[in-house]
Amino acid sequence: MSAGVRVGLISDTHGKLDKRAVAVFAQERVTAILHAGDIGGPGILYELGIIAPVTAVLGNNDYQMPGLDLETIARVPVGGVRFLVIHDFTCLGPIPYDIDVVVCGHTHRPRNERHGSVLVANPGSASQRRMMPNRSVGIIDIAEDGACVSLRIVELTA
Repeated sequence: MSAGVRVGLISDTHGKLDKRAVAVFAQERVTAILHAGDIGGPGILYELGIIAPVTAVLGNNDYQMPGLDLETIARVPVGGVRFLVIHDFTCLGPIPYDIDVVVCGHTHRPRNERHGSVLVANPGSASQRRMMPNRSVGIIDIAEDGACVSLRIVELTA
């Protein structure tokens, strides 16, 4: 794989940014971070923004945050890949034809599956494990030619 772009995925921080998530994004040298909602406050986005530019959407537990113009759906191109970010995948309806990757959250369960040519990626929860063994985030590697080559779920263990 030729050098490309690395994107950090995070969701369901609920006002608590795990230092291990920050360390993963810094160590992986992500060039963009996509937050799929249930942020819990603007401080989370400001802290993530120190690492890389952040695109975030509101989740079902979020509120409008002063100074941040957040919506429930965001479209963002990164490294030639067309991302759609939404908190709850079940609220999306048909996947738009002009999207390569849907990033979602809400379930607190990691998801890495294909719907036709579209990758659906849920990094799990970075704050609340619920029934999962560990908190987690995601990393997407995009090749220089714009092909999305991999999604990794990174568990936040000791």
